[in-house]
Amino acid sequence: MSNPCQQCGACCAYFRVSFYWSEAEPLLGGPVPPELTERVNAHYAAMRGTACRPARCVALEGEVGQAVHCGIYPQRPSPCRELEPWDAAGRPEAKCNRARAAHRLPPLKPRPTP
Repeated sequence: MSNPCQQCGACCAYFRVSFYWSEAEPLLGGPVPPELTERVNAHYAAMRGTACRPARCVALEGEVGQAVHCGIYPQRPSPCRELEPWDAAGRPEAKCNRARAAHRLPPLKPRPTP
C-alpha cells in the first residue's frame, strides 16, 4: 500500500512540531536545519510555521490533501519520525485522523492485512 502521507500532509499543517533543542544543533550532531526552527523555551525548539494558527511547517512542500512531501525528510525531527498513519495493529492513528479532519480530508481506514 502506498504511503498516505505523500498525498496528505495534514499533520504538517496542523500540529506544532516541537522537539528537544539539540536535534537542531549541528555541533551536537542534530540533523534538523537550525534555520528552519524557532525556540519554544529553554528546552524545546519547533519547526517554523507550526507554533501558530493556522500552522504549516516550513519544510512542507505541495498542497495538503493533494501531493505533498517533506523538503527535509532525511533530516526531519523526532516527532515527524515517530508519527505513523497506522498503529502496529493496523488501526488508523487518532492524531493522524484528527489532523485530516481539520483539513476536511476523510479519515484513514484500517490498513489492509497482507
